[in-house]
Amino acid sequence: IESAEKGNRFSIEEAHDADIGQNAVQRYSLQKNDNFILAVDSNKVELVLENKLDREKQKELNLLLTALDGGSPQRSGTVVIHVTVLDANDNAPVFSQTVYKASLPENSPPDTIVIKVSATDADEGVNGDVTYQFGHVSDDDVNVFSIDPKTGEIRVTGVIDFEERSSFETRVKAKDGLGLTSYAKVIIDVTDINDNAPVIYLKSLSNPIPENVSPGTEVGIINVQDRDSENNRQVRCSIQQNVPFKLVPSIKNYYSLVTTGQLDRELVSDYNITITATDEGSPPLSSSKTVELSVADINDNPPVFEEQSYSAYVTENNKPGSTLCSVTARDPDWRQNGTVIYSLLAGEVNGAPVSSYLSVNGDTGVIHAVRSFDYEQFRSFKVHVMARDNGSPPLSSNVTVSVFISDVNDNSPQILYPAPEGNSFMTELVPKAAHGGSLVSKVIAVDADSGQNAWLSYHIVKSTDPGLFTIGLHSGEIRTQRDISESDSMKQNLIVAVKDNGQPSLSATCSMYLLISDNLAEVPELKDISYDEKNSKLTSYLIIALVSVSTFFLTFIIIILGVRFCRRRKPRLLFDGAVAIPSAYLPPNYADVDGTGTLRSTYNYDAYLTTGSRTSDFKFVTSYNDNTLPTHSCLEFLIEQRSNFPFYSNYLIKISFYTNIEAK
Repeated sequence: IESAEKGNRFSIEEAHDADIGQNAVQRYSLQKNDNFILAVDSNKVELVLENKLDREKQKELNLLLTALDGGSPQRSGTVVIHVTVLDANDNAPVFSQTVYKASLPENSPPDTIVIKVSATDADEGVNGDVTYQFGHVSDDDVNVFSIDPKTGEIRVTGVIDFEERSSFETRVKAKDGLGLTSYAKVIIDVTDINDNAPVIYLKSLSNPIPENVSPGTEVGIINVQDRDSENNRQVRCSIQQNVPFKLVPSIKNYYSLVTTGQLDRELVSDYNITITATDEGSPPLSSSKTVELSVADINDNPPVFEEQSYSAYVTENNKPGSTLCSVTARDPDWRQNGTVIYSLLAGEVNGAPVSSYLSVNGDTGVIHAVRSFDYEQFRSFKVHVMARDNGSPPLSSNVTVSVFISDVNDNSPQILYPAPEGNSFMTELVPKAAHGGSLVSKVIAVDADSGQNAWLSYHIVKSTDPGLFTIGLHSGEIRTQRDISESDSMKQNLIVAVKDNGQPSLSATCSMYLLISDNLAEVPELKDISYDEKNSKLTSYLIIALVSVSTFFLTFIIIILGVRFCRRRKPRLLFDGAVAIPSAYLPPNYADVDGTGTLRSTYNYDAYLTTGSRTSDFKFVTSYNDNTLPTHSCLEFLIEQRSNFPFYSNYLIKISFYTNIEAK
């Protein structure tokens, strides 16, 4: 107004800088002019009329105002102030308070009245009509509050959140009808309400956890935050009671998750730990967070066999590669720590490596036979199987596997006496006075099998006189069924079969040649003893060969024997062939006879007939008395004559040794 006096002040809206501190607005600069200067204090910026205005000289003025901050680099903002010179309106609105303060709970609903501002203007009419509006409002606050331009009431129009902003500060402008204004500051404090539950943050976590960690080991760090204030942000944390973990308070709002006991992955491999945080607000709010922890496996369990020992049963003559049994071991560890590999421990079975008898599948534990077993060699053996895991270091355990071999009837009976048919020619004397039931001879046989496969039975399958002799079913003793009569043939041929009790049954046969006579002088030439059809041809060839050779050397033998006989006081025995006659059945002048006609261990087999005697009248028999040549002397004699009997030397030694065993 042109009536304005020198020194009048006109308030100007302050510049706004989003920065703070030194970077905010620090000073103002007004372009030099003739009428106004700039006056700035802590609360306002004013133009001061230095020289009165003269509307008639100048109706309008344009002033350039610059605002500068204190940053580096320095930034500035400018505004053009358009001054209109009016007629006299010399009173601006005046607020009742320079600063208005109010308190507002957060979450207040829209349209809530926060505070009411009031300003008065002493002028009248249009010059005294005051309206209200906000001064500079930031983009964040523009939608939070509103002011009624007529009444000056400030209301809530947006969301009030203490956690977002705890206070608001704004300026309110009062303006009269002709544009004179004044400003007041409004400060609104937001009070907190417990509207935020605690938030749990997992700062660090060791996962998985080795199962061998010691109690008290820290496995994680927990941080708890509550955006509320004062008591509303005081938080307590806890976890459930059925887990081997606990929370240990650390610095403010931090907790350590530590173990309280020994972990065992084989019992519990995973834990779901629920952490609960509760504040102290009214009412209290709480939240929970579940932490999943896995227990890492450590190779702390050796493989364990399902049985303490295993037994395998196999019949002999099995096929190589056949399956005997299977061993199984369990390891509760995980992955390679629980992978089991089977192997045989080194050892020997009957002096041979165990690997030459059995093999084991390293993955399945199935045990196979490497070779065919023979029950007659060994009946059972034990091996040790090791189960080892793939851990580091590996753990192992052993188990004993007993292998039992069952017998199969794969061995025929073996006749020890008399020699099996075709190997030797055995003849025994039977006294003419033998009564019924007298023991004549005995068939001795063995079977390499066992059990019922080795139970032997004896049977006479063919005989010269079927009613004369009988044989014990299980003893093999040959006895007379009746008294010997004059009508009985002197030459008796028995074919005896020995059978075992296996399935199927195996058997062997032998021939027993018996001479019914009391004196060798009565015995006809042995060449007339009957043979089976199947052996007659071979025997004929043997007799022809022996007779031919014997005839050629007969004279030479007689001379040599005569010379030797004259030189020695004691007679020598001539061995030739394998025809042995027990001395018990010779006349009394050759050996003692108890009259029973049975075989006894005291009888000595010391009379021998040569195979060549079948075709000659030469017979030399002596009793076992003081004049009998000992067996070792007979052998010495035969050895000495090797140069004289190149054809018979080896043969004679062999036969004499065989008959010596029979004599024993």
